[in-house]
Amino acid sequence: MATRTDNNENATKSAEGGRSFGLQRIYLKDVSFESPLAPAVFQGEWKPTLNVNIGTRARALEGDLHEIVLTVTVEAKQDDKVAFLVELQQAGIFLISGFSAEERQQVAAILCPQNLFPFAREEIASLTVKGGFPQILLQPINFERIYQQGNQPSKGKA
Repeated sequence: MATRTDNNENATKSAEGGRSFGLQRIYLKDVSFESPLAPAVFQGEWKPTLNVNIGTRARALEGDLHEIVLTVTVEAKQDDKVAFLVELQQAGIFLISGFSAEERQQVAAILCPQNLFPFAREEIASLTVKGGFPQILLQPINFERIYQQGNQPSKGKA
């Protein structure tokens, strides 16, 4: 049975200035899993080195709606050869209303990825197991710290 919800039904409203933040939809925008060494990779001892890269991007939609995309890339190497590569874009449509431009940027860079990350984490774990590898369980990420580090002025530059 399909149900229809009003876009503002899930929004959280703040008492200060009519601010609204709400998750409207979560979706998997793009996903890729490659295992170029299979089946040979399963015959030796599994001692990979992992490289994880995470990024976000935001795009304004109609009105106060914004698409936020969390990109996660996980590369496992065995003896300097790629054992598997997972590339994932977990996306969401968020209602962000009543915030200044700077605050809206912070919400898009911190709150939105925090909401998307558990879904991306689960998908990465599932894909690695389906690929025949031990589950990769990504550790929690502090998006606020990442945002703050990216917005610090450079020291020593004139």
